[in-house]
Parts: sequence; C-alpha cells; structure tokens
Amino acid sequence: MTEHGTSSAPAFATEAEGPPRSLWRDRNFMVFWAGEALSLYGSQITQLALPLTAVLVFGVGAGELGMLRFAQLVPFLGLALLFGVWVDRVRKRPVMLGANLVRMVLISLVPLLYQFDLLTLPTLYALALGIGVATVLFDVSWMSYVPVLVKDRHSLLEADTKLNATLSSADIAGPGLAGTLVSAFSAPFAMTANAVSYALSVVSLLLVRKPEPAPEVPAERRRLRVELTEGLRWVFGNRWLRAMGLVGCSCNFLLTTVQTLFLLYAVRDKELSAAVIGFVMGAAAVGGLLGALVSGMVVRRLSVGTAYRVSVSIIFLGPLLVPAAGGPRWLLVGLFVASFFIEYFGSSVSNVLIVSLRQTITPQHLMGRMTAAMRMLLYGGGALGGPVAGLLAAWAGLRGALWIAGLLSIAMLIPIYLSPVGRLRTMPEGPDDAALAAR
Repeated sequence: MTEHGTSSAPAFATEAEGPPRSLWRDRNFMVFWAGEALSLYGSQITQLALPLTAVLVFGVGAGELGMLRFAQLVPFLGLALLFGVWVDRVRKRPVMLGANLVRMVLISLVPLLYQFDLLTLPTLYALALGIGVATVLFDVSWMSYVPVLVKDRHSLLEADTKLNATLSSADIAGPGLAGTLVSAFSAPFAMTANAVSYALSVVSLLLVRKPEPAPEVPAERRRLRVELTEGLRWVFGNRWLRAMGLVGCSCNFLLTTVQTLFLLYAVRDKELSAAVIGFVMGAAAVGGLLGALVSGMVVRRLSVGTAYRVSVSIIFLGPLLVPAAGGPRWLLVGLFVASFFIEYFGSSVSNVLIVSLRQTITPQHLMGRMTAAMRMLLYGGGALGGPVAGLLAAWAGLRGALWIAGLLSIAMLIPIYLSPVGRLRTMPEGPDDAALAAR
C-alpha cells in the first residue's frame, strides 16, 4: 500500500498468502462478537442512566458528578497494571466471565436499592467504583483475548473493525434508548437493561468453543515488580505506543471533562430533558458508525500515519462547538449533535487503526500488560477529567469551563502533528517488522 494509493488486497494481506479467511465464517468469533455487542449496548444505557441518577435523584452539582465519574474510572489508575500482569499468566475467558457476572450483580443493585428507598449517594459511589474495578478486569482481558481468538494477525484489522462498528451502533441506539427508559421508568430502573445484557454476554462466552491454550510457564519464578516493570518499559520505551498512549490520555481527559460539564449544562442551563439528551448522544453517535464503516477504506487509501493524524485531529475539533452553541432550540440541539458527531467519527476511525497497530507490534506474552498500561493511561486521563470539570465549573461557571476545555482541545493538534505515528506509511506485519525500526 502506497502513501495515497489503493490496494486490491486487504490491508494486511501479502501476495504470497492471499486474502485471509473472512471472520463471518468463524463461528467462535461471531459468538464472541454477539455477546460483546449485547454488553456494549447495555453499557451505553448505564453510561447515561448512572449520572442521570445522581443528577435527577440526588440533585448533585458539577463537583459531585465529577467524583462519580472519577469513581468509575479511577480503578484503571490503580489496578490496570496489576490486572494486566495477572491476565498474562492465566486464560482470559474465565476472567471475562467472572468480571461480567460481577458487573451484572452490581448494576442490578441500583434499581433494587432504589425500589426499597435504600439507595444513597455514597452507595452509588461505591457501586460505581465496584463496576469500574470489574470493567478494568474485563477490558484488560478481552483486548488480550481477541488475538487468541483470531489467530491470524491478518484478520485483526477485520476483527477490530467489526467490534468498533458494534460499539458505534451501540453509541447510536444506547443513549436514545436510555433517555426513553429514564423518562418512562426513572434513571435507576433504566439500568436493569444493562444487567440483562451482561447476563446474555456471559451465556455467549460460555458458548465459545475454541480452546484457549494456557500461557507458557516460565522456567524461573515470576516476580510481580519485574513483570510490572517489563510491561511499563515496553509501552513507554516504544515510541509508537508511548505517543499513542499520551495523546489518548489527553483525549480522554478533555472529552470526559466536556461530557461531565455538558450533562449539567444541558439539564440546568439549557433545560433539556433526559429524552432530548439521549437523542443528542444517539444522533451524534451516527458519526461513530459512519467512521467504523469507512475506517477500512481510509486505511487502504491513506498511509497509516496520515489516517492517524486526520482522524485523531477531528476528535479535538468537536468540544469547541458545545459552548459556542446557541440560538433557537433546534439550532442549539443541532450544534450539540454536530459536536459529538465529529468526536465520535474521529474516535471510530482512529480506534480501529490504533488498536490494530498496538496488537500487531506487541508480542503475545506482553499483550495483557501492554493493554493494561494503555488502559491506565487512557482511562486514568478520563478519571482525572471528572474532578477537573467540577473545579473548572466552580471557578468559571459551566459555560466558561466548556470554553476552556474546547480551547485546550484545539491546542492538542500540535502534539498530534509531531507524533511519530504520523510518519508510518504502512501497517507493520508484526513486532519484528523492519519497517518499524526504519522510521
């Protein structure tokens, strides 16, 4: 594949090998994909219903809402690396099963406690923290499990494209459904749908029949500190992983800041209902689905570096539209949709490329720790975005804080342009690809 040309073969295929077998005919991947789709759809409902529970039931402010978001994401800072070391030592599927069972139970407790007037704000924080811990464990495991399930590295781009398309479609359907459920049944009861989706995801994981080999047992006794250091050294010592991780951390920090502020800004300053907010997020998420659909074409037609620079830059253009939105209600809502549409589109294209690149250049024995370190960076940035949103709102007001976050997002275009990932012309074939060393 040339820098701006097209290729008749799939992105990872070589002439000698021929095109890889389509994953549509891979039963185990399809079962796994179906289960992951169900859990993603349910998670999108909770993504809106959980903070709306805090806002509508307990009347929280920006600081308290930011702390709820912090409780959900802070486990990535404290536990991702430890879980990554453990996941590299064990089979991934049993870990994923346990994590989803825990999430199912904890999310079920929200409507149950609310029904009996036992739900308090501290309890909601505790449940959010527990759900966050289980989410860390699941995320570290499933991203390490995909290369096991899809043995052929040439099929990773297809697998990641399909999974990302599902995430984008869930982004579209989930918020609108969540807004409708919140309006009809209240925010806590809307989360029941997420608990059911995790139960169905557990069933799908049980139906995967592909044997998962046990990780190799090392000749010498493993030491936690050594393995943690090895994983961190791999991520921060690799200039492509380091660059993607730091930009991703900044991206999640700024977007979480904006989304935390937006929810209160839309409900209190602009007086939008839960159903309208759900519509905004659902309509905007069409951009994510569109991005997933065109991501393969983008990677084929552009160099890897150009696709990375363009798609990631687009993400940072959206936040500025939120405080700039005004005028009649239809225009206000339209600009809100446009803001998140741009973010979702750029995220969808860049996620397919970035995840495939990370999985391709990382040896399998380091996959869990690489995923954990990246998750620590990405969600750690998101965790800090919640409290910072509260501080900015207290200092500059909701709209002023949104302007600050939007201007900081525009400043991120500089490190994106300077990133070494932007100089990659083709997707590497593996960890030892000479193309990596040459750039």
